[in-house]
Amino acid sequence: MKISKEDIPVTMQSPDTIMRALPNYGGMTVCFNELPKGTDFTPLLKGLENNSCHCPHWGYVLEGSIRCIYDDGSEETVEAGDVFYWPSGHTAIVKDDVKMIDFSPTKEFNEVIAHVGKMMAESS
Repeated sequence: MKISKEDIPVTMQSPDTIMRALPNYGGMTVCFNELPKGTDFTPLLKGLENNSCHCPHWGYVLEGSIRCIYDDGSEETVEAGDVFYWPSGHTAIVKDDVKMIDFSPTKEFNEVIAHVGKMMAESS
């Protein structure tokens, strides 16, 4: 079973951002994201437990870099060519324009994305 990135539905788009997500792709949600430097998910996660993402993610960075900050205060940067696993309890900030693919459990992903959408609507 395969899919072209262009066939993954766009869930959010702005001049510098394209987020694509396809739920229930082999039991996971597959995402392909293109995000600009400076994108900070932290404010969008406010109100979730520990003000962080409770959805784990497995992925690969195609271009750029992104910093993951864990609830315990530790941090790591993943960059082009890195495969990663982010357990629940994190936020992320884009260091350099990034293109990445990740896979997440659909239930938890939907919970976080619903909250992020609500936060974005409130800030508009």
